[in-house]
Amino acid sequence: MKHTLIASVQDQPGVLVRVMGMFRRRAFNVESLTVGHSETPGVSRMTFVVDTSRISSRIVEANLRKLVPVFDVHDVTHLPTVSRELALIRVRCAEGERSQVNDLISIFRARIVDVATDTVIVEITGDPEKVDGLVELLRPRGIVEMVRTGKVAMTRGASARRGLAHEHDADADPLELAS
Repeated sequence: MKHTLIASVQDQPGVLVRVMGMFRRRAFNVESLTVGHSETPGVSRMTFVVDTSRISSRIVEANLRKLVPVFDVHDVTHLPTVSRELALIRVRCAEGERSQVNDLISIFRARIVDVATDTVIVEITGDPEKVDGLVELLRPRGIVEMVRTGKVAMTRGASARRGLAHEHDADADPLELAS
């Protein structure tokens, strides 16, 4: 089974290396990893999709919590979440076929973001299954290149910070959060 974990970490050089080093040492398999700034200065957010067929997600979560640059970790697999992935897909496309490609991708609410003489770049955002669906429809046309971000997720509900964030002042020093 795949589990989605969200971690709040210190936003500084070397944190990603330390976190991934722990995954490597423990032989945890990461299906996807997305890292970016959060709403709090000095704090980044990591979203992991981890294969838990060999190891419990609780063990992964506990090991993450032990790392000094990690402030908070939550398994959101069984919580109501909004999750998305972004993909850019370069597809073979002759000049006369662009309208056909555009009609096809519009079903997925995707869009063409770049046009060259014999290719187009398609941008799609959605859940991983939606992205997979478009990839399969575009594959017969000839996918030249593709990049996917990996999954990002937030829990649903009015209290967006419920159980996931640090209840602290936005001006607080992120280093104090680790204590």
